[in-house]
Amino acid sequence: MKKLKLYIETSVWNFLISEDVPEEQKLTKELFHEIEFGEFEIYISEVVHTEIEKAPQDIKNKLKKLIEKYNPIVLKSTIEVEKLMEKYMYEKIVPEKYKLDLLHIAFAVVYDLDVVVSWNLEHIVKLTTKLKVNGVNKKEGYKEIEICTPQEVIR
Repeated sequence: MKKLKLYIETSVWNFLISEDVPEEQKLTKELFHEIEFGEFEIYISEVVHTEIEKAPQDIKNKLKKLIEKYNPIVLKSTIEVEKLMEKYMYEKIVPEKYKLDLLHIAFAVVYDLDVVVSWNLEHIVKLTTKLKVNGVNKKEGYKEIEICTPQEVIR
């Protein structure tokens, strides 16, 4: 069976070091344990790096070390990614100030990944987001994308 290609959104990296959410941290660590054993191919985009740069220095350092350790493939921005994100914005899937959430999804879709993994339950891992995103994807000729939490991915 082919390995699933996972786009690991910024919140997942954060939950690896967030001790104030012990259950989510435990599940996130389980996912990364499976990643270490080669269960999945993992990807991030430049957006993850941009969001990490906004973190306080100590957190930023920890997150950079985690990314270095797990060595995900870094997806580069393209006009196609930007255009798809704009189509999501046109459909008002999330408020304008959260458009980076849609940019994560657009990267995963354009690069033909299987799953967006996120702990962002407010804008990303949400039924309306999934339905609207996949509606746009279908209309634009892309395959549907799965969007879920680490808990839904671990075996």
